[in-house]
Amino acid sequence: MVIYYLDFFLLCSVLALASSASLRNLPILSFDEGYSQLFGDENLMLLKDGKSVHLSLNERTGSGFVSQDLYLHGFFSASIKLPADYTAGVVVAFYMSNGDMFEKNHDELDFEFLGNIRGKDWRIQTNVYGNGSTSIGREERYGLWFDPSEDFHQYSILWAENQIIFYIDNVPIREIKRTKAMGGEFPAKPMSLYATIWDGSNWATNGGRYKVNYKYAPYIAEFSDLVLHGCAVDPIEPSSSKCEKVPNSQTTIPTGITREQRIRMESFRKKHLQYSYCYDKIRYDAPPAECVLDPQQAERLRGFDPVTFGGGRHRHSRRHHHRSRSEATSI
Repeated sequence: MVIYYLDFFLLCSVLALASSASLRNLPILSFDEGYSQLFGDENLMLLKDGKSVHLSLNERTGSGFVSQDLYLHGFFSASIKLPADYTAGVVVAFYMSNGDMFEKNHDELDFEFLGNIRGKDWRIQTNVYGNGSTSIGREERYGLWFDPSEDFHQYSILWAENQIIFYIDNVPIREIKRTKAMGGEFPAKPMSLYATIWDGSNWATNGGRYKVNYKYAPYIAEFSDLVLHGCAVDPIEPSSSKCEKVPNSQTTIPTGITREQRIRMESFRKKHLQYSYCYDKIRYDAPPAECVLDPQQAERLRGFDPVTFGGGRHRHSRRHHHRSRSEATSI
């Protein structure tokens, strides 16, 4: 088993070096150039370099920041180091949303990091909402091949007109293609970029069984290498017409998944995917129309959780949590 994971780690490390060269030229903005504090007062600390930020959670409040501009498509990235030790109930989020502008039909692209009890690993979750489609959760959840609290790792979102890709350390872990089956539920309106840390005790760890324990506070999430590389739009006239001509500088961002990247993505998903809405037989009697099922993945997930993915009779209402900006700022 150790060799199995080492092989995957080495494959990712070697191939990531080749692909990361194309990302080194992307501009890394100082915090004041691209972001504003969202909430948290002194729980947001800007480091002396002006490009690194610490977000902390304590008994009083969490914290967060937001991009100064709205974007329609682009590449968005941050290097993040998560809190260590007992982190049950803690949620760190790196995501795009327009919920403040479109309350009833908002779009959203999420990285959510879910804390855990001592000795258990952080879990990472991705999610996609389009045009207010919160009744259809498109979550996926993964384990990781490293400890995200020991060092910084890069988490990135590529959002194009017909494709969304989530990356970890330049390894694509999830691809969403715009299909007719999704209809208007593919994110298509300008969004801001957010980063937050907050108390998700009611759902984040074992469905709320384990809560945040503030004797371990403050919980600190560290952010650096902040990349906002997309088409900024006017919030008063968020028309896509200004984004049709892509500047030459944007040719350096990823524009799809290469053959080598697809091999890495398939390897990652085979080893580390722990939950996918497409295979959840408790939640959906039939998979949502956009899902393309892999029989081998279905079998592996059944072994991981035979009730959720095997369609057993222990049917119950799976609690579907949607984290909103208002929820985070109300801490």
